[in-house]
Amino acid sequence: MSGLCGWFITDGKGLSQVDAGCAGALPGLPGGDSETLTTRGGACNTRDGWVAGGSGGVIVALAGHPRWRDPHLAALARDHSPAAALLEAYRRHERGAFERVGGDFSACVLDPDNRRLLVGIDRIGQFPMFFARIPGGVAFGTSAASVLAHPGMERRVTSSGLFHYLFFHMLPAPMSLYKGLEKLQGGQCLILEGDEPPRVKAYWQPAFQEPDGADAATLGQEMREHLEASVTRLSEEPHTGAFLSGGLDSSTVSGCLARLRPGEADTFSIGFDAPGYDEMEYARTASRHFNTRAHEYYVTPEDVVEAVPLIAAAYDEPFGNSSALPAYFCARMAADAGIKRMLAGDGGDELFAGNARYVKQDVFELWGRLPMPLRRSLLEPLFTRLPRGVPLLGKARSYVEQARIPLPDRLQTYNHLHRLSLADMFEPDFLGQVDQDAPWSLMRDIYQRPAEASTLNRMMYLDWQQTLADNDLRKVTRMCQMAGVDVVFPMLDEDLVAFSCRVPSEMKASKGRLRHFYKEATTGFLPDEIIHKKKHGFGLPFGVWMQDHPPLREMAYDGLLRFKGREIMKPGFVDELIRLHQQEHAAYYGEMVWILMMLDLWMESHQIKGQRAS
Repeated sequence: MSGLCGWFITDGKGLSQVDAGCAGALPGLPGGDSETLTTRGGACNTRDGWVAGGSGGVIVALAGHPRWRDPHLAALARDHSPAAALLEAYRRHERGAFERVGGDFSACVLDPDNRRLLVGIDRIGQFPMFFARIPGGVAFGTSAASVLAHPGMERRVTSSGLFHYLFFHMLPAPMSLYKGLEKLQGGQCLILEGDEPPRVKAYWQPAFQEPDGADAATLGQEMREHLEASVTRLSEEPHTGAFLSGGLDSSTVSGCLARLRPGEADTFSIGFDAPGYDEMEYARTASRHFNTRAHEYYVTPEDVVEAVPLIAAAYDEPFGNSSALPAYFCARMAADAGIKRMLAGDGGDELFAGNARYVKQDVFELWGRLPMPLRRSLLEPLFTRLPRGVPLLGKARSYVEQARIPLPDRLQTYNHLHRLSLADMFEPDFLGQVDQDAPWSLMRDIYQRPAEASTLNRMMYLDWQQTLADNDLRKVTRMCQMAGVDVVFPMLDEDLVAFSCRVPSEMKASKGRLRHFYKEATTGFLPDEIIHKKKHGFGLPFGVWMQDHPPLREMAYDGLLRFKGREIMKPGFVDELIRLHQQEHAAYYGEMVWILMMLDLWMESHQIKGQRAS
């Protein structure tokens, strides 16, 4: 994907352009093509996006894979450029221009005569957008580095940012690691107008509607049509391939590509030589079923040692999702095969209820339906005194303890920062600088936003913003950039997203069956083995490998040793974490080792020697 950046101020006479440009290739340099933005009355295609200028000094810039429903705007985009279409959308609709853009994009509109700046990203947030409120205006960009390059910005890491990373294992919008730096969430735009301070506004919110008497067969046909249309649009690049993990979504996307290119669709799969982690056989099943040209690679512990420092340094902010590593090797394999664009299957779980926590919450919600006097006076005092060490009684106690926690907080009951004592984990000075409730408040705010949504749809909407936009999409997009290939997400087509909002919740996850509607709709298209397989995901067996591979263990422990001196976590806790990983649960505590190791490597690569927090 490409990028944009710019600095704008108001000077009392109007909106002045300080610098702006498409800066994807040089993210640290604002205004990579600033001279093209002085174009008036025309459009140009920069190396990273499109720029157009119109009457009254209006300038627009656009990057990504935008889509236009309006026939006139679509024709302008086709015959001139997407920026020309955005310019016309702004001329017609002004502040409502972004509502007319689909696909994935980042965009800005500068209107000096009306002293107005608009900056926005797509509905799901496939593009990031950083911004900072500087004296008299704003600085913005699709990379943190482009905004931090402003002379008024200070590259200062905050305790709040570090705490959010350690809670979420990434930095969820609007949070950033740096002082004064913020991020837009999906479907939001930044507005600077007249003498008013910059403000963030949602230009789009999903409308969840669950009609009575919905017909599953009819909806299933509609879903398949939307998905096929999305894959068709996004695979116009001749050298297009697809990620194929063997899961529902990647298999469906690969199958749609194979229909368009019989016998000539390239699919790329990653395996691990570790029990419980390898899904290569499912990928092979899908490849045989759709007759794709299969490309395979098995990631090794040696690969991890080689690539981890590079991957940690590649992100604008610390990023702790370990599946970035297999994503990178898969994208690099595709690039080596001559692929220019990859189709990724991300999004299906969050649109059609594919995460186990969704149906798990149904079980806990049953507790809340019992009469409150019965729960409070009798059952809760009884169950919460049961001994933890007795198997059945311990499970009953755990159930009640979790059921008492309201959503969305209950989704984080296995979070390290929930299960372990913060006072035992963190240095007192660090902990005293953070709002410990801030991550929870952020989740609650997003969870409550959709109007009249079911519990299931609220959980999925929360995942749109955090699990997808801030985690999975950042993971795949950055690793594809690092490997030198473009990536698009057919499951996140806005028509398919809107359609998913009309599928009744009881169809999406029926009687505890994940992805019930989706599986029924793809029966006969996908192999039965994939429809009925147990969900695995795309995780890296880091914690397991670290026990048996000395170079990997040495790299991790060296990182933890350095991390002890950063005045964030207590050295004794880091030592205890190593013990827990070695002696108790390698996979669970190995994840925490990975998160700390990646933070340390990121800080090392960005020359942040100490905490340097405020």
